[in-house]
Amino acid sequence: MKLEEILKSVNVCRWAGDLNIEVTDIQMDSRLVKPGCLFVAVKGTQTDGHAYIGKAIAGGAAAIVCETLPEQTDDKVTYVQVSDSEDAVGKLATTFYGNPTEKLDLVGVTGTNGKTTIATLLYEMFRRFGYKVGLISTVCNYIDGEAIPTDHTTPDPITLNRLLGKMADEGCKYAFMEVSSHSVAQKRIGGLKFAGGIFTNLTRDHLDYHKTFENYLKAKKAFFDGLPKSAFALTNADDKNGLVMVQNTKAKVATYSLRTLCDFKGKVLEDGFEGMLLDINNREVNVQFIGRFNASNLLAVYGAACLLGKQPEEVLIALSILRPVSGRFDAIRSPKGYTAIVDYAHTPDALENVLNAIHEVLKGRGQVITVVGAGGNRDKGKRPLMAQESVKQSDKVVITSDNPRFEEPQDIINDMLAGLTKEDMRKVISIADRREAIRTACMLAQPGDVVLIAGKGHENYQEVKGVKHHFDDKEVVKDIFANEN
Repeated sequence: MKLEEILKSVNVCRWAGDLNIEVTDIQMDSRLVKPGCLFVAVKGTQTDGHAYIGKAIAGGAAAIVCETLPEQTDDKVTYVQVSDSEDAVGKLATTFYGNPTEKLDLVGVTGTNGKTTIATLLYEMFRRFGYKVGLISTVCNYIDGEAIPTDHTTPDPITLNRLLGKMADEGCKYAFMEVSSHSVAQKRIGGLKFAGGIFTNLTRDHLDYHKTFENYLKAKKAFFDGLPKSAFALTNADDKNGLVMVQNTKAKVATYSLRTLCDFKGKVLEDGFEGMLLDINNREVNVQFIGRFNASNLLAVYGAACLLGKQPEEVLIALSILRPVSGRFDAIRSPKGYTAIVDYAHTPDALENVLNAIHEVLKGRGQVITVVGAGGNRDKGKRPLMAQESVKQSDKVVITSDNPRFEEPQDIINDMLAGLTKEDMRKVISIADRREAIRTACMLAQPGDVVLIAGKGHENYQEVKGVKHHFDDKEVVKDIFANEN
């Protein structure tokens, strides 16, 4: 594609060189630059792409988009100055990859908890309806049935547009995508056209990045502010921020709730570890999910599917068939008669939701033993809160390591323990080795009890000192159960 064509989507301050050159690729990582490439220099949170312009040119870059032109320029390279390259890169990538969201219906899901479940279930549901569908999520990206591994909840704007472009080329009619607060703040979704947006809930998370809860809220709200008039904005009326999210949107607003009058109303009629009986808009449906938080997630899925034009009856039939997402309230029965539940809960609110769901089913007939940790190099303020929430709703708590990253596991554990009283500590032990912590919790369990292993869910690694070592909570549990026979 000609550079001049790619630049039509952004405001150019000035340029030097030939705008009629052919661009073969677009990159914001100088290590990936090849001859004929357009390199976009972005000022990131860790590094400034402007420092790598020379390296990009050495790699064969034909053109550079940047905020500040280099003092020394190369006559063989075209330089384009923009006021905000972070804002420009998504729009450039969208144009380069043929405006993929003009060819498919893209629905974004944002909020603290529930994004993966809702996006994945919509992906699975619409594939059952017979469509080719794309998914962009924390667990894995999919182009219809083809799995594409992922490292981030929302990829960088170039990877994102490349994925969406391939989805459009493969004939996908729909794409469902988790939209993280980081991706909104860093303008990774710039240039994309959404057919709909879904809000789940908002609780404390990512304050290491956003600094304040208000900034976190504003990042989420900005997604809905940017939705077009043709889109829908589906929001959770049970969350106190649900209506705040959509107060300035141009999109058509719809609500879902388990408590109040709304467009998509739900109620839990019966629940157990095998599933729930729900009432959704005065129709009953059996589902293979557990807990009120999942009932809320399923309402969002139901509402979004209806807003995309599907008939309520066919949506309810699909809901009854769908199964939970890997690592989300993943229940495994022990030969000894207790239940282990692996869940991704890594915020105080998510932990509260999962523990509430367990108690709703147990009804006091067994004990709850919780294994919990907290991630390193992330929001330290939630560490004591995680410990407090675990102690409040558990009979025994094993505090352990999660992904320590570049911190010492024991330091993270100490931060969690600092939130507990002497009375709390009577039901708490700390074991830094996560495998040993899970084993200990299982040894403490009696028939009828529940062991909750929280924090990592679907992850199959533990990140220590920058290295990802293979570690899978569910695998560990299955190994322990195999030796119980």
